Amino acid sequence: MDATSTEILINLVAAVIAGGLIGLERSYFARPAGFRTHAIVCMASSLLMTYSAHQWGFMHHAPLDAIKSDPVRLAQGILSGIGFIGAGAIIKSGLSISGLTTAASIWVTASIGILIGVGFYMPAAAATILTLIILGLFPWIEDQLPSRLYIHSFIRFKRSESMDEADVRELMHQHNFRIISLSFSVSETNDACEYKMLVRTSDEENISTLAEHLRITPRFIGYGITPSGD
Repeated sequence: MDATSTEILINLVAAVIAGGLIGLERSYFARPAGFRTHAIVCMASSLLMTYSAHQWGFMHHAPLDAIKSDPVRLAQGILSGIGFIGAGAIIKSGLSISGLTTAASIWVTASIGILIGVGFYMPAAAATILTLIILGLFPWIEDQLPSRLYIHSFIRFKRSESMDEADVRELMHQHNFRIISLSFSVSETNDACEYKMLVRTSDEENISTLAEHLRITPRFIGYGITPSGD
């Protein structure tokens, strides 16, 4: 095995290790894209960049003017393609969106693969370590910081038992929610009314308390509480 083949093999193995480490963290938390996806993305990015870097050796029989290598353009193409995978990892359920962190991890994994493919091992190793720190440590830091929870909610009741806006605001205030925006609508059959709102609270326990109150109160014929998160 010549020196070029050895270097290519090292690049691919290093890419699989770097991508696999990031993917393991995602798999541990049962995210849409895990160990195998990240390992393959990183290896594929490294493979394409390695080919670009060693194109002269692969095409030594071709005329010099026939070889046009542009690693920067290739890197742009790789990251553009990764956008399709990242978009597939993002899940939208109603007004709630999840998977953004996984999509970002796929993007940075591809970038690490590009660095490995051109032989920038130190920046690639540093990026891998920093990515693992961000994914593993930052959630704990976020839990320690005071935060505001934003909730998309609706309450529905019979039109004959409708609440006015002041009563709705008082209800939310009693459960330690602050209304950010509020809208009112009547059903097409004209027999039910609904308030839709974006509310804010600083304690997650308030969500379950409000849900229990809405569940046991007969006048409410329907309700929804959807935390807004990434």
